[in-house]
Amino acid sequence: MKIYQVDAFTNQPFAGNPAAVCILTEQRDEKWMQNVAKEMNLSETAFLYKQEDGYNLRWFTPAVEVDLCGHATLASAHILWGKGYLDKNTTARFHTRSGLLTAEINGDWIQLNFPVQEEKETEYSVELIKGIGIKPKYVGKSRINYYIAEVESEEIVRNLKPDFSSLLKVPFHGLIVTSVSSSKEYDFVSRFFAPALGVDEDPVTGSAHCTLGPFWQKRLNKDKFIAYQASSRGGIVKVQVCNDRVLLGGQAVTVLDGELLN
Repeated sequence: MKIYQVDAFTNQPFAGNPAAVCILTEQRDEKWMQNVAKEMNLSETAFLYKQEDGYNLRWFTPAVEVDLCGHATLASAHILWGKGYLDKNTTARFHTRSGLLTAEINGDWIQLNFPVQEEKETEYSVELIKGIGIKPKYVGKSRINYYIAEVESEEIVRNLKPDFSSLLKVPFHGLIVTSVSSSKEYDFVSRFFAPALGVDEDPVTGSAHCTLGPFWQKRLNKDKFIAYQASSRGGIVKVQVCNDRVLLGGQAVTVLDGELLN
């Protein structure tokens, strides 16, 4: 079975968010897929199995299977077109735990079509404040159990040094911390932490932008954004909110091409 490593939401190797993409020749059980994801030790490993009208797609962190993952879907589409599994004029169709997701080539970018994950204001605990070291302006919670915390400035977002032992006591799958960008280059910035999923900080998180898009749509009164995820690797996401869907634009670079022997 072929396995690839792709840096997603970047056009440079060793930046963005690395994902493994495994092309299955036969369906495999969950335990095997979880073991492969643990072996790859990346924030996500994607497993693709050909179906008549597309691909079955599942995502695993080193610890658990997840319901939605943007960067590993971007990486999967990049591999399908780049390695000749799919014609570049054909839409990539993925059947997932979050329904049908699609991807298309848009110039030098890949555009993903994902469901909106709107948030609603929620109560939060002292552990969240301890975890990020600051009291947020606002905290909301999305359907997929992501919390979103708005803070005062990009400087705060970039300088966060989370206490992950405190964050593990907060009942969420992931925490988005965000602010308006201080530069004209981007509309907003964010970081994403998911210690409960075995990923302390995710470098660039497509699924988080399914919440960030509608969140900033309400505050900035616009539908299209250029977003920057300010992790140490960093990555750029184009975001467009279209009713109950979010279009996520990203680039990707293949850095490893190999075979699984077991």
